[in-house]
Amino acid sequence: MSRRSYRAAGVDMELGERLTRVYAELAWPTLGPNVLGGVGGFAGLMALPDVDDGVLVTSCDGVGTKLELARSLGRLDGVGIDLVAMAVNDVLTVGAMPLFLLDCLSAARLDAAQATAIVASIAKGCAVAGCALLGGETAELPGVLRPGRVDLSAFAVGVVSRSRIVDGRSVVPGDVVLGLASSGPHANGYSLIRHVLRERSLSLDVAVRGESRTLGELLLAPTRIYVPAIRSLATALGADFPRAVHGLAHITGGGLATNLRRILPPGVNARLQRSWPVPPVFEVIRAAGRVDPEEMDRVFNLGVGFVLIVAPDAATDIQTRLAEAGERVTPIGTVQAGTGRVDLG
Repeated sequence: MSRRSYRAAGVDMELGERLTRVYAELAWPTLGPNVLGGVGGFAGLMALPDVDDGVLVTSCDGVGTKLELARSLGRLDGVGIDLVAMAVNDVLTVGAMPLFLLDCLSAARLDAAQATAIVASIAKGCAVAGCALLGGETAELPGVLRPGRVDLSAFAVGVVSRSRIVDGRSVVPGDVVLGLASSGPHANGYSLIRHVLRERSLSLDVAVRGESRTLGELLLAPTRIYVPAIRSLATALGADFPRAVHGLAHITGGGLATNLRRILPPGVNARLQRSWPVPPVFEVIRAAGRVDPEEMDRVFNLGVGFVLIVAPDAATDIQTRLAEAGERVTPIGTVQAGTGRVDLG
């Protein structure tokens, strides 16, 4: 009888150890002066920055079934940016800036080149967000994940001064709603997208009217990381940031209405106008799948990936500053007295 081994059962410990050393090299450029110990140990260590009355802010997220589309196209090298974005953009919604991120990459069987490409893209996303890739976990899960499949999740930690927390409680009638453009569906709604692709036998190589990229390229466009623009705005406004910015929302699954409701206090409504340009990729999905417009509103961001609710006297200045930081900004509505409802005109 042959001897049993962990490798024969589907887990290559030596490969895992080699990849840990590779990950440490990829993470190194993201580590700042506050990092005391990074990838490779049992835990990462980071000193808190000098923030008066600092509050830690956390978020945990993943990439979802966009991974399956990326895998089918052999393009898993960009999903790490989606992973970082989904976590750090959530941290951003209370005015916090991300400090570090921990990731978890699971596969039925690790492929060194594939895993390295994914972690390299995670490190790239962390560099954009200005946070350290402090560590994480790599796991082989034979019998749990099907061969060729991978899963990703991440845990982000940020910090904000208690006096600068933005939690929506200061939203009042008269406030202006500003939308920041998305890069496409980001990492939400891909179960519906993949269903439409299968049912209608859509080719991912087809050109999309009004775009220079194919349908597949548009669907794999990484989620935008809004941290640099909001960080720049917070720095410019200084102590006036929480006076001028009353609410922040990351538009993920559930669309504009669901995510904006999460930050509206009792006694107000957000009345939105469809004043922003909707990327053509959404019309392709709607038309091909015969998806009801109401369902499109409920599932997708439809071109608005992040929202700020701001004081009316600061709206023009904020819009200018965000545009200077590289964002496409559109006034998309106002706040009125009401009952916590979002009216999407």
